[in-house]
Amino acid sequence: MIVTQTDTGWQIINQQAHGLLAVQVALHWRPDSRPVNWIETLIALTEHDDGQDAWEGRNHLTTAGAPLHFQLLQYSVEQCRKLIQIGLQKSRWNALLMSMHTSFLYEPKRGTDKELDEFLDQQVTNQTKWRKEIKATKKEADYAYAFLQWCDALSLVLCMDQVPPESRRLEVSLGPDGIPYYIHQRTDASLSMEPWPFDTPAFAVHVETFLLDKLVFKNDKQLYTALQNAPVGVKEWTFREK
Repeated sequence: MIVTQTDTGWQIINQQAHGLLAVQVALHWRPDSRPVNWIETLIALTEHDDGQDAWEGRNHLTTAGAPLHFQLLQYSVEQCRKLIQIGLQKSRWNALLMSMHTSFLYEPKRGTDKELDEFLDQQVTNQTKWRKEIKATKKEADYAYAFLQWCDALSLVLCMDQVPPESRRLEVSLGPDGIPYYIHQRTDASLSMEPWPFDTPAFAVHVETFLLDKLVFKNDKQLYTALQNAPVGVKEWTFREK
């Protein structure tokens, strides 16, 4: 979950909804610079945070009982395996991108946990094997994953309200072309991206949110029930080239 504290409680955005927002952005990427296996790449982008733990026990709560923000989560090798399995049931390309995503996230932790090290070693083998099986070059795979990562980063910037005020620029991430992209908000609240990588001069995106007026929960069941009964909101953003 992406959790933001409000005056009355919490704003919650499901991580899967954040993936859907990332796809809305991706759909406007200029066609001549899109990765190969376009549809599969979009599906991988949608599902890159899937495989979450079940809503049971206290999987989605902090020690204090607050909704657990994703950045506070400890890594889970089991979730990583589930994520890759979800991709593998669709195509080797999807599994390849999911495997690359786990490598990107957890290679910096190599050496801290034997099970994680074994998992990471397996992903090196998997990635080589799957590229060979689908006759994809490493350059093509690296470009597609960099694209996924850029859309993921932009979606998180939006969901976490990280766009700075007063038209100050924020670097989103390096794009798949190796170019840094900067976002800023105009006085009319529209957003600009420099350089402009999209296929249209203006478009809108949105994400579903839930507002909770309770700060602490006993268990996942209580939190899940509260989310199902919470008021549903929609956050919207408009991007304009000029």
